[in-house]
Amino acid sequence: MKEVYHIVRKVHLSEKASLLSEKLNQYVFRVSTDANKIEIKHAVETLFKKQVVSVRTMQYAGKIRRERRADFGRRAHWKKAIVSLAPGDKIDIA
Repeated sequence: MKEVYHIVRKVHLSEKASLLSEKLNQYVFRVSTDANKIEIKHAVETLFKKQVVSVRTMQYAGKIRRERRADFGRRAHWKKAIVSLAPGDKIDIA
């Protein structure tokens, strides 16, 4: 089993993420690209001591970056997870 700090990288803060946390009790995290839903659920429950109801994941391809020359680079690929908590549970992200 992977360590929980390697699975959950950081909290993803955006306007949509704050709306999800306020209205639907869902929180958005950037997670490891090779983590599955079961590992993400276990990591969030271990880190925050809250009950997770469901996990949804999305894969994002890194954007192509062009420097001054003709060669191209690429930002890293990343994965986002939306975690739904049980009613009454809250995570203080401040």
